[in-house]
Amino acid sequence: MKNKRLLLMCLLVLSSNTYAEDQKPTTIEQRMQLLLPYIVDQTLESFSKTVHGGIQHVVVKSADNSVQIKVVQTHLRKMVERYRKGDFSFSEKLHGADMPGLAQLKAAKVDDIKYEYQELTNGGQIHYSSEYPLLVAALHEWFDAQNKQHSNVEINGHKHHHADNNQ
Repeated sequence: MKNKRLLLMCLLVLSSNTYAEDQKPTTIEQRMQLLLPYIVDQTLESFSKTVHGGIQHVVVKSADNSVQIKVVQTHLRKMVERYRKGDFSFSEKLHGADMPGLAQLKAAKVDDIKYEYQELTNGGQIHYSSEYPLLVAALHEWFDAQNKQHSNVEINGHKHHHADNNQ
């Protein structure tokens, strides 16, 4: 009887692990919904390369959705704080450790890349910049990967005032 219980327990543990493995998010959209604090379907996100790095915009589609706007703004401020410390763990969880440009960004010295948050009326933006060409190239690779995975959209009023660099 004892052996049957042990066997049954082992089968339950194995089947629950298999179920958990099957439930892991596999697409970028699933990981975004799981990891991001705001409702992804209610936002637009873009990554525009600039001569010295790039600008990430996250805006809420409905300008009167003040709750989501605040959540986006808080999230972006926290991301800037993490990036300034060299912490790219969130990006790694979302996109994977082998994301282009990520290893170089993680290896950069604290002040080699500047991260500036700016609040927008409908969301926020992060300006990434560096004086070092290798880090600018890493930022551009990272932005290209973001654009590929997020299906970058053009946000009205945001792209035209940045010095675009389509390398």
